Amino acid sequence: MVTHFTCPYLGGAVELTDEREQHIAANHPDLLPAYRWCIAEALTDPDQVRRSERFGNARLLSRWFSSVRDGKQVVVVVVTETGVVNRHWIITAYMARRLTGGEIEWQRN
Repeated sequence: MVTHFTCPYLGGAVELTDEREQHIAANHPDLLPAYRWCIAEALTDPDQVRRSERFGNARLLSRWFSSVRDGKQVVVVVVTETGVVNRHWIITAYMARRLTGGEIEWQRN
């Protein structure tokens, strides 16, 4: 099964496959399943977007949540495959105290 999230910044839907959701839950149990809603909000209304240092076709969309675990950034890593139709899909997501790495592409004022 595939879940689709709206992402105005990327101009389309972002896919989260069951396999990727299981990966996130296994590797970042502090995020899933309890804070799944934060993934949707980070994609819908990010505070910052960075280009990935590791993957040229990936972006890190992040949003600060003061109510999550005494204040955390939720970072969603989205890969974009270009072609006739752009496909955006989540490779991973995690929580962080602060953001590091990658070039800032956009930031909320």
